Amino acid sequence: MIRSARTTAALLVATLVSGGAITANASSGSGSETNPAPVTTPYHPAFDAANFGGPIDNRWLPLKPGTTLRYRGVGDDGKTRELNTVRVTHRKKRIMGVEATVVLDRVFSEGRPEERTFDWYAQDKDGNVWYLGENSSNFEHGHWVKDDGSWQAGVGNGQPGIIMLAHPHRGDAYRQEYSPGHAVDQALVLGGGGAVRTPYRRFKRTLLTLEYSTIDRQYELKWHGRGAGVIKEQAVTKSKELSKLVAIKR
Repeated sequence: MIRSARTTAALLVATLVSGGAITANASSGSGSETNPAPVTTPYHPAFDAANFGGPIDNRWLPLKPGTTLRYRGVGDDGKTRELNTVRVTHRKKRIMGVEATVVLDRVFSEGRPEERTFDWYAQDKDGNVWYLGENSSNFEHGHWVKDDGSWQAGVGNGQPGIIMLAHPHRGDAYRQEYSPGHAVDQALVLGGGGAVRTPYRRFKRTLLTLEYSTIDRQYELKWHGRGAGVIKEQAVTKSKELSKLVAIKR
């Protein structure tokens, strides 16, 4: 099943590279469901601050404050050992009239700090998880240096995107990040990713997505486990980066 998914992804990558963007089901989701962050130009997400409130409990990307997820894998060269910790904090940041949950994402390479990112997420009443920006830094020469990929919805050209749809269907495409010059990421739902075994546990049913950056032309597969969130990530172009979930602490 996973081999089939990777073959499908490879074909999609070839198509997307030639076309330059993800466009499948860009304007709407399956059936009568509406995609609030379509891959369109110009981009006008259906964002309404009055439609937010409550916990982030999307089945494919739950973000409960106090939860820490740990991932282990290898970096771009396929050899360098990496540890990635994702901690859902109790902190909030008000963005475009919405109280966003602050998530601290840290990457360590061979035991040394490499990246530190504060991500901002919020879930609307329909169950879509929105991405409202990030404050990202790289550890260089003993100091944290702000990354050019940092952005915030509502500031400059930054607009909110979707990190996970409420009801994802195969072929759904959506913008995740939108701040031209900083971050312009898109995602495509490939459908079921089959059973996936991780050091944490085996997941019988997963959701598989393909993410694409229009800035650095990087493609990445992500498997999501029900009730857990992202459980596996694997680059499919240029990089040999791979990581798997090893622990969840609540």
